[in-house]
Amino acid sequence: MTSNRFAMTELPEKPLWLQRAAIVGVGLLGGSVGMSLRRSGVHVVGYARTESGCRSAVQQGAVDEAFCDLATACRQADVVVIASPVDRIASLVDACAATMADDAMITDVGSTKAKIVAGVADLGATVARRFVAAHPIAGSEKTGVANASRTLLDGKAVILTPGHSPDPGFLQRAREFWRQTGGEVIEMTPEEHDRRLAAVSHLPHLMASLLAGSTEPESLPLVGSGWKDMTRVASGDPAMWTAICDHNRDAILDQIDQFRGALDRLRALVAAEETGELRQWLEAAKARKDQAVAARR
Repeated sequence: MTSNRFAMTELPEKPLWLQRAAIVGVGLLGGSVGMSLRRSGVHVVGYARTESGCRSAVQQGAVDEAFCDLATACRQADVVVIASPVDRIASLVDACAATMADDAMITDVGSTKAKIVAGVADLGATVARRFVAAHPIAGSEKTGVANASRTLLDGKAVILTPGHSPDPGFLQRAREFWRQTGGEVIEMTPEEHDRRLAAVSHLPHLMASLLAGSTEPESLPLVGSGWKDMTRVASGDPAMWTAICDHNRDAILDQIDQFRGALDRLRALVAAEETGELRQWLEAAKARKDQAVAARR
């Protein structure tokens, strides 16, 4: 890895098996995966539902070619990346698998994992063995291929959650594939992923939306950079986040319950005339924030 955070990640040598990839859903994240792969000379094919979507994907440089027919896009691919809303991923795995060679791998970019992995398992062992669930931690509140970037995944964590009985060959290919995008691979169970992402992604998004939605209209002309920073992710796609909450409901509810207790504790600190404990609380929060930032440099 380069130490210059403005430079592109030095990619590993492209594995011999990886010559052609298909991206199903060429938006912000799918488009960025396609751009990152093209740096290594991988031929990238895109699938979009409309002709205009296909044209945009090619014009933005996310793919080499694009099709509105799913079978045509996936048929000769060595790997298919499904970059759709989480509630459509399992059904798309099934549709893609029917058109691909038996040794071709399927992966995804969904930000929930347990329900997706279980849904693919229900499709049967033949399909499930080829699917290695993944989640690149590289999103944005922005959407669309126009906002894609070939360096979006560089140095970012990519979590693999292969389920409880992974196929060793496909799991190794998934590691090689995601490293080829510039990502740093981490592995954990689907359940651990969903529990941790509820804390660091799903709850923060809901809290940002809560803050944005509860600010009185009369105060909006006075918002500054702090409010804008705190609410940035509330600009995300509501339909996508509704599906995420549906998929990871239990873990998110657990985080909300914990947050409610922490908020009650904070209220008590603010209400107290003695401010020493409040300052200690703020110092501890600052230290945790600084620690998290330092860990991802």
